Amino acid sequence: MSRARQPPLVTGISPNEGIAWTKVTIRGENLGTGPTDLLGLTICGHNCLLTAEWMSASKIVCRVGQAKNDKGDIIVTTKSGGKGTSTVSFKLLKPEKIGILDQSAVWVDEMNYYDMRTDRNKGIPPLSLRPANPLGIEIDKGRFPQKDLESLFPGMSADFTSENFSAAWYLIENHSTTSFDQLKTAVVNLKKQANKKNEGSLAYVKGGLSTFFEAQDALSAIHQKLEADGTEKVEGSMTQKLENVLNRASNTADTLFQEVLGRKDKADSTRNALNVLQRFKFLFNLPLNIERNIQKGDYDVVINDYEKAKSLFGKTEVQVFKKYYAEVETRIEALRELLLDKLLETPSTLHDQKRYIRYLSDLHAPGDPAWQCIGAQHQWILQLMHNCKESYVKEQKGSNALLHSPMLDLDSDVRPSPIGHLSQTASLKRGSSFQSGRDDAWRYKAPQQVVFVEKLTKLVVSQLPNFWKLWVSYVNGSLFSETAEKSGQMERSKKNARQRQNDFKKMIQEVMHSLVKLIRGALLPFSLREGELRQYGGWEMKSELSGQWLTHVIQTVRLSSESLTALEIPNDMLQIIQDLILDLRVRCIIVTLQHTAEDIKRLAEKEDWVVDNEGLTSLPSQFEQCIIRSLQSLKTVLDCKPGEASVFQQQKTQEDVCQLSIGIMQGFIDCLEQLSTKPDGDIDTSHLSVDVSSPDLFGSIHEESSLSSEQRLLIALSNCRYLERHTFLNIAEHFEKHGFQGVDKITQVSMESLKELDQRLFEMYIEFKADPIVGSLEPGIYAGYFDWKDCLIPTGVRNYLKEALVNIIAVHAEVFTISKDLVPRVMSRVVEAVSEELSRLMQCVSSFSKNGALQAKLEICALRDTVAIYLTPESKSSFKQALEALPQLSSGTDRKLLEELLNKFKSSMHLQLTCFQASSSAMMKT
Repeated sequence: MSRARQPPLVTGISPNEGIAWTKVTIRGENLGTGPTDLLGLTICGHNCLLTAEWMSASKIVCRVGQAKNDKGDIIVTTKSGGKGTSTVSFKLLKPEKIGILDQSAVWVDEMNYYDMRTDRNKGIPPLSLRPANPLGIEIDKGRFPQKDLESLFPGMSADFTSENFSAAWYLIENHSTTSFDQLKTAVVNLKKQANKKNEGSLAYVKGGLSTFFEAQDALSAIHQKLEADGTEKVEGSMTQKLENVLNRASNTADTLFQEVLGRKDKADSTRNALNVLQRFKFLFNLPLNIERNIQKGDYDVVINDYEKAKSLFGKTEVQVFKKYYAEVETRIEALRELLLDKLLETPSTLHDQKRYIRYLSDLHAPGDPAWQCIGAQHQWILQLMHNCKESYVKEQKGSNALLHSPMLDLDSDVRPSPIGHLSQTASLKRGSSFQSGRDDAWRYKAPQQVVFVEKLTKLVVSQLPNFWKLWVSYVNGSLFSETAEKSGQMERSKKNARQRQNDFKKMIQEVMHSLVKLIRGALLPFSLREGELRQYGGWEMKSELSGQWLTHVIQTVRLSSESLTALEIPNDMLQIIQDLILDLRVRCIIVTLQHTAEDIKRLAEKEDWVVDNEGLTSLPSQFEQCIIRSLQSLKTVLDCKPGEASVFQQQKTQEDVCQLSIGIMQGFIDCLEQLSTKPDGDIDTSHLSVDVSSPDLFGSIHEESSLSSEQRLLIALSNCRYLERHTFLNIAEHFEKHGFQGVDKITQVSMESLKELDQRLFEMYIEFKADPIVGSLEPGIYAGYFDWKDCLIPTGVRNYLKEALVNIIAVHAEVFTISKDLVPRVMSRVVEAVSEELSRLMQCVSSFSKNGALQAKLEICALRDTVAIYLTPESKSSFKQALEALPQLSSGTDRKLLEELLNKFKSSMHLQLTCFQASSSAMMKT
């Protein structure tokens, strides 16, 4: 797991001061991993995230907004690092007014302009025609704080065009370091400018003096003429003449200046037209500018220009303006269609989707583009999932080509694929002692269904987060700009989102259902209905996946569920995935136990018949290790992750697992029986070897290089004894440790079956060994026409009994060679059979002579005393009955003779009877 990133740190900003809307470059460390990681950016307390452009983890470009504070820090907030800090600050300057002769990077409309920040027209008075530098000397800006000047001259201004102009403020601000001589020069310049104005008026008068004097002379002559004549006639005549003169003068003036005045009118008309073009060139050029900016992708510029044109000319009555504004609306409508097409285009990033939605919102697009985008993304995700299934099914049915590699052909942007690692883990390695050749290739090749599930879950995990975040942004209104917020569009969108919550919930549920059913179609086709199987299935199920691959699939689905849970998707929408995981876990346990049962059956092929000091082969150990490995491979499946239910919560699952576990134990018991009861010719002993830790214990077997049926029975009995006392109990503990239910039932049924097998094998061995000994007693007793009624004085134990003892000793040797722990059990049973037969034979004798009774008692006592340590209540009773069938010895001479003959027998066969001299306490332990 990667550690959390450090908080953002701003270490530089260029420039470090400026007016509002100044473009700045922010540099620092940990400024985010991408545009979507950037959550906040404030400069002097103003949110600048809208204009922010993330360049890299150490660089961001934005524009400074209208902040209340004139100086403040630059704070960057990211999703990965949280809220950051700053080691530098930015100073916000107040904008200076632009004079008529000052240079400016932007066009200043002298009559009217549209303020996008206040959303209304502002009228600006015509700029003064006065020069920018009235004193005519070099301006030297001082460094006096603006606030101090404002406090010194309240209500005044340093702008000489203002009505509240303060000369002192102007001098302090512009000429604080100017010398006195330069100020004198400035006074002279001011006087010159004043004289020029007076001289201009006087020159105007002087230029018209000749006309003035001519008019004065004419008026004087008329006045003198009137005084000289003094008559009305003259007065009328002169008046008529004067009118004629004035008319001729007027006609002449009209003739002379008509062309000039016409040109002047035309020039004025042209000038007015140019002024109109100049003043309204924004509107006239707007259609072409919109086309150019659309081609460049500068949609923000287009939207700003459109809002400006709409506020200025949206309600105009001027026809030419209406014409051009209609053309603008046509272009904007085309832009709406273009942006909507781009919005619904797939694939698309969340950043682009939000951007296009904001553009469409600012352009007042009809309908609800955000909801349309959500619907398009939903359909696209569903289509991707079904296309993924179809491609893998087609590949499986078609070429059956090998996969590219065990690591799968997947992108690495979500998480590393664990397929390759899976092939190297111990969970895939079965016991080396019974690993089949086919598993080697199987272990390094991922089945198509596993590859499909890996790809499908990766697809959903990579697409669904953006889909969910788009819905969250739609609900909280973060898709819209400040303009949309002011216009009330954000509130309408939130209202629409509340009304469509159920529709979106159905979309998420449809995606989840498709994901789950596609996985079920690939791995659990029996869990789908017939109609669903046609839609979500289609796989060729040649053989079911092994438990190891199902374990990997479960881990993959679990990781996907955790990723979706991290999005804060409600649990009820993800419950269907938890149900899928539970079914996969149950199926994995069932399949693993089934495969384990198959492996247990093949253990018979691995029996090497090499016996250790305790009379055991490697078979019980292999059996126990096989089950332990199987349970260990199920550990991650049995463990419950957060939100998961116990795999044994259903009664049917408990019963199925219990029956399979019993089947595994019974399978091994059957394996033992098969090995112990095979005909001699069916046993492969070519690989037989001797355990060096017990030299010559198996010498006879080694010499013959084959095992008899009796020896295999003994080995099987020894294994059964160890299984009952150790292996089955250990396995029960492992079952309980892994949470299995019904362990007592599993153990009880298995023990009963094992005991039944043990008893059958034991009876078979006793039948093999005891019957020949028992069968030889009667012929031996009556060999040579022996008669109990007519026999000589006993001289010792007869040969038949010695032969029987030698056969019993042979059985002892054989059993001791395999397992000394089995000796008491076998010997006791053989002795019971012999004593029972001897008792029967004695009871069948009609009468005994004195010598016959003595001979019978000698042989019965010799046998009883020899096998004393193996006597059981049954054998003791048989010997007792045999002795009771004999006449009692009355004379002391007979008893003395009996004792002497017994001692002679024990002395002569001391070496043969050594095997019966072991400690009773040690030999009778069972």
